[in-house]
Amino acid sequence: MKEYLLLFRNASAENGYLSTSQDMVEDMPKWQSWVGSIAMQGKLIHTAPMEYEGIVIDNSNKLQNPYKETNSVLVSGFLICKSELLEEVEEWSKTCPILKYPNSSVEIRPLIPFPTN
Repeated sequence: MKEYLLLFRNASAENGYLSTSQDMVEDMPKWQSWVGSIAMQGKLIHTAPMEYEGIVIDNSNKLQNPYKETNSVLVSGFLICKSELLEEVEEWSKTCPILKYPNSSVEIRPLIPFPTN
């Protein structure tokens, strides 16, 4: 099976993601169900949300915060899964709870395994 990285993107507000604490409480059962359905098929490898704060290091080694302004879109979490078919991963992504927010998205990226020898 091929492995895929799903990047969850969410719009940001001034000091955090667009979603509120109340949104997160309401969304948790949806996320648990969505991730659980992938896990129950034996196709979940790893998933986690990301904190709002972060650091970007560029080729001149400057430390910067991720670009954050009202309505900018940042990676807010990820999921690594495996599947025989990209279409299956696309179908999962279409039902991702992140998509309820304006300007949110799920980016699907196939992973290339490193050679083991």
